[in-house]
Amino acid sequence: MTAKESKEPQKRLAIVRVRGSVHQKPQIKTTCAVLKLKEPNHCVLIDSRPEYRGMITLINDYVTWGEINPATLEKLLKDRGKVHGGNLTDKYLKEKTKYASIGDFVKEYMAFKAELKDIPNFKQALRLNPPRKGFERLGIKKPYSIGGVLGYRGDAINALLERMI
Repeated sequence: MTAKESKEPQKRLAIVRVRGSVHQKPQIKTTCAVLKLKEPNHCVLIDSRPEYRGMITLINDYVTWGEINPATLEKLLKDRGKVHGGNLTDKYLKEKTKYASIGDFVKEYMAFKAELKDIPNFKQALRLNPPRKGFERLGIKKPYSIGGVLGYRGDAINALLERMI
C-alpha cells in the first residue's frame, strides 16, 4: 500500500530533536543521522509517509513532532532557512527557482506540489534556539501527553516552533 492509497491524508510534519546523544543506542543514532537530526534543537520537515512514521516511532523518546501550519513554516524558512553561503531569501528563490517568494513556495509545499529539494543547496536541518521560557514543566524525559516534551503534540508543535525561532 503506497502513501497515496492510504486512507489518511498526507500531512507535513515538523520534527524537533530534544535530547542529546549520550547513552544512545546505535540504531537510534543512525535513524537520527538519516533524518539529519544530529543535535538537540534541530528541526526537519517531512511528510507523513509510513516509512517516516516508522522512523519517528523508533526515535520517539528523543524528539517531539506534529503537524506544521503554513504560517509557522513560512516564518521558519524566512528566519532559519539556510543555503550554502547564507540565508534563504526571496531574492535567492526568485533567482534559482520558479518561485517568486518564500510565501509562494510554502503554498506549493503545503499542497505537495513542491519539495524542499527543489531549492538548490538548501540545508535540510534547521537550527533553532532553545525555547523561550523553557520546555514544558515535566522536562525532556516525559511524554507530552502527561506534561513533558517528548512525542506527538499535534498542532501544538507550532507554538513550540514559534518560541524556538
